[in-house]
This record gives sequence, C-alpha cells and structure tokens, in this order.
Amino acid sequence: MNTFSDSLRVAFGLIVSGDAGLWAIVWRSLFVSACATAIAYALGLWLGAWLAAARFRGRGAVLTLLNTALAVPAVVVGLVVYLLLSRSGPLGFLGWLFSVPAMVLAQTVLVLPLVTALVRQVVEDAELGHGEQLRSLGAGTTVRSLLLAWDERYALLTIFITAFGRAVSEVGTVMIVGGNIDGFTRVMTTAIALETSKGDLPLALGLGVVLLAVVLLLNAAVSLLRRWREKADGLLPVGAPA
Repeated sequence: MNTFSDSLRVAFGLIVSGDAGLWAIVWRSLFVSACATAIAYALGLWLGAWLAAARFRGRGAVLTLLNTALAVPAVVVGLVVYLLLSRSGPLGFLGWLFSVPAMVLAQTVLVLPLVTALVRQVVEDAELGHGEQLRSLGAGTTVRSLLLAWDERYALLTIFITAFGRAVSEVGTVMIVGGNIDGFTRVMTTAIALETSKGDLPLALGLGVVLLAVVLLLNAAVSLLRRWREKADGLLPVGAPA
C-alpha cells in the first residue's frame, strides 16, 4: 500500500511539474488519435449517411460486413496494417512502418467501421421520419443523406467524441505498427504497458491518470451535448438539472 501511495504521489508530481517525458507522450498520443479520428470521421460520415439513405441490391450483406468489422479485435487490425506497410506489402514503398503515420493509419482503420455504423444508424432513424417527405420533393439519395446528416449534426458530433475516445484508449494496434519507440512512436497506452512491465509505476500511473482524465472529459462532453440537444428539442423542461 505504501508503494502504491508513494508511486501515486510521485505520479501527480510528474503531472503537476510538467514532466517533459510524460507530456511528450501525452501530446503525441492526442495528436495521433485526433488525426485518425478526423480522417475516419470524414470518411465514415459520408459513407454512413449514404448507406442510411441508399437502397440497392446487396445492402444487407454490406451492413452485415460493417457490423462484423465492429467486432474485429484491435490486434487483428494492427496485424493487417502491419502486413500492408511491411517491405513486401502493397504499401511498403511508403516507408511508414514504425512511424506516426503508420499509427494514424491503423487507428483510422480501427475507428472507421465504428463511425460508419453509428452515423448510418442515426441518419437511418432520421430517414424513417423525414425521408419520405424529402423524396416527395425530388431529393435524390446523396442530397437526402446530406440533408438528414445536417439535421442530426449534434448527434453526429457525439459520434466524433466517441470515436476519439475509442482511438485514444487503443493499445494493441499502435503497439504493432508503431513499435513503441521512445521519443518517436510511444503513446499513452503503450507507455503504460511498458512502464508497468518495467516496474516504473510512477510514470505508468501518471499516464494512466491523464488518460482517465481525457476519457472522463470526453464522456462529460457527450453527456452535455446530449442533454443540450434534448433541452433544445423540448424533451426536457427548461429548468431541468444538468
């Protein structure tokens, strides 16, 4: 217990004092996850909205594959991206393996199915309520999907926050393609795993506290957005507590 309390005290000291090693890992982790989430969100927003409004032969099979992709383990995604970026892989000429771009690509592939599936569900629910009216006005699939996505923009913003939380808490994928190289590709999750195995509990706890704080802020942001949306839509009384 004394060891844990001492380690926790040192961990908070590292955070408060602005330890260069700790905060370099934190900022790198946030940068990688933010880039991956932005790319995955841009692609998933378009694809998910289109899938929600489109009706075509084989749509059920596509949705089944999409839902299956949600259950693929992160380490399998990392392995696939590793093989793609290896010297003998089709993307080996990029030279990205064990670099920040490789981690961004891996997290993008990991988060994209999540974004696409959630966007499709949100927009499809809106399609059931307003799609017929838009079709009667002559709106095609693309225009209808864009209009419905805009109408649900606040709900879609919570998807972005959720996707970022999924990306920033990932360890297996970035460990495989990034290599956990100190000063280059080490992020919060991989550093926590490494420092724990080395017995450096203060640094591991410090990174863990920061990671928990990031996840807590993301969940709080999602809750506040949902609460604000419900109040704006009149689902909550004006004086309802936050």
